[in-house]
Amino acid sequence: MTLTYILFFIGFFALIKGADWLVTGASALAGRWGVSALVIGLTIVSFGTSAPELVVNILASLNGNTDIAIGNVVGSNIANILLILGVSAAIYPLTVQKGTVWKEIPFALLAVVVLGFMANDAYFDGATTSALTRIDGLVLISFFVIFMYYIFGLAKSGDSTESAKDEESSEKVVSVSRSLLMVVGGTVGLVVGGKWIVDGAIAFATNLGVSEALIGLTIVAIGTSLPELATSAVAAYRKNVDIAVGNIVGSNIFNIFWILGVSAIIKPLPFSPALTVDIIVTIVATALLFFALFIGRRHTMERWQGAIFIVLYVAYIVFLIFRG
Repeated sequence: MTLTYILFFIGFFALIKGADWLVTGASALAGRWGVSALVIGLTIVSFGTSAPELVVNILASLNGNTDIAIGNVVGSNIANILLILGVSAAIYPLTVQKGTVWKEIPFALLAVVVLGFMANDAYFDGATTSALTRIDGLVLISFFVIFMYYIFGLAKSGDSTESAKDEESSEKVVSVSRSLLMVVGGTVGLVVGGKWIVDGAIAFATNLGVSEALIGLTIVAIGTSLPELATSAVAAYRKNVDIAVGNIVGSNIFNIFWILGVSAIIKPLPFSPALTVDIIVTIVATALLFFALFIGRRHTMERWQGAIFIVLYVAYIVFLIFRG
């Protein structure tokens, strides 16, 4: 059992390092194509930093630990907005592109609203139980395909005209062979680290007598969100706002449409009614992000707003602890 706990913490290191290698290698390859920073943030970086959630969810779904799978995604999305964007804005004010304000953020809001409807069969349909079925998973994947179609259209049309020259200049020293090795090594780190985290989370929940949902919403969610935190915080410090914001918004969309979609297709996910409150918190957090961009400087999340988001996240964690 002690070994399981040790591997649990080592697993987070493997996840974070694996995501770092995956993002660095993939960004180096994408930078050669001259893709915009926003598009890279919404796709390559979001996909890479969401990979820990994907691996953890697939393994949890296969093991039948559905509360960890759903709690991980919902908890990660809340942490992404309130904690990570809060920290990023506190480091440097985030001026968001018009397209992100009116298209990507509303799409992230649509994602969690759709999840709220799908996961509450007992409330809306009068069913005896609620679950994300394989059909729900296919619908979520369909939304994901639509989002990717929009992003690739954005890249081809040149709406986001800022090329990734800064990214390319910082990554061009990485050779193609080394980039490919980093992608492969990062993927291995994600898979191994993900398994150790799921095993450890189950052990913690069992020995502490707390629900798997609580472990998923807190320890696992924050742990798998560390790549997003590191990526967005560094991007904000370097004043690369498009990467900082695009990474978070893209990750939240990926988490619901792609990760939960794949997880539900692999194995239907029974839904605990208690998680409905957490979905509502996600909806409120996403709506707050949208409205915050119209308070003070237009389309800018300022430092004081970032501080408020951090306080709200701390309050949410306190609520979870008291809820149990």
